[in-house]
Amino acid sequence: MTTTSTHLRTALQLAAAGVPVLPLRQGKVPFGNCRVCAKNACGGRPNMKSAGPCQCPTVCHAWAAATTDPDVVTSPVWVAAWRQAVAIAYHPGEAGLTVVDLDTPAAVAWARETLPGTRTVPTTRGEHWIYRGAMRSHNAVRPGVDIKSSMAYARWLGPGAGRMVDLPSAIRDLVAKEETTLARGEVVSSVSDRATWDRTVATGCRHTERYVRTGLERGLAKVRSHTESGAGSQAFGVARFLAAQHAHCPGPCGLDAIGEEIVAAAVAVGVPEPYARRAVANGLEAASECAA
Repeated sequence: MTTTSTHLRTALQLAAAGVPVLPLRQGKVPFGNCRVCAKNACGGRPNMKSAGPCQCPTVCHAWAAATTDPDVVTSPVWVAAWRQAVAIAYHPGEAGLTVVDLDTPAAVAWARETLPGTRTVPTTRGEHWIYRGAMRSHNAVRPGVDIKSSMAYARWLGPGAGRMVDLPSAIRDLVAKEETTLARGEVVSSVSDRATWDRTVATGCRHTERYVRTGLERGLAKVRSHTESGAGSQAFGVARFLAAQHAHCPGPCGLDAIGEEIVAAAVAVGVPEPYARRAVANGLEAASECAA
């Protein structure tokens, strides 16, 4: 059986069980919008935050394209996408579920100490803990922890093991705290007068300027590519990865300036500045914890 037919068969099984599905392309990200839907010119899907009139038959609008309709899943334009797909995603919130995405061993350890046990699915770097009940999604609620439910997608990695339990208040409280607690003096705004990394702020860095700038530009490109969802989570991951490269430098390495550039990239694609700053700060902190 080909990968395409395997993905399609699994997608149909999930759809029949009431789980909205969509294909993921190379990089394990949703397919980009078609020309008609580019930059939401079509108005967006009816089930997006800002309801719109889009009736595009292709796999546009990321998580909002997820469906349980077998006729859509097997339509010619979707089959063409399945041929390029490398994985399957689903929309947890629409299925009445919440996925706690634990991206590091430290995050998994935290969950085991803090959260009630539920169905778990191993991932490449950690685990998905799946609870019954939907809520607002939020990335980087603490180092290595994303909440994926409404208006988000999660990668399908199998049915997992364990009995699924109801969504605990501890997870809702995490999101409420993250959304209402701003850093001192912080306001929702665009990023202005941001710092830019160069050698003058990294006098103790053991890397060449070209090495750091190349890595930073690649990271910024990843953040900017998430124009519909996931930019905050990507900002967290980029900050963590780039900071880890400097774990053995005598310092200073100008990580604050690197962080400011990541924040600016996230804000440019629609991430609220307080959220972007917190995601980046958590990423930098997570890297330092791993290095310790």
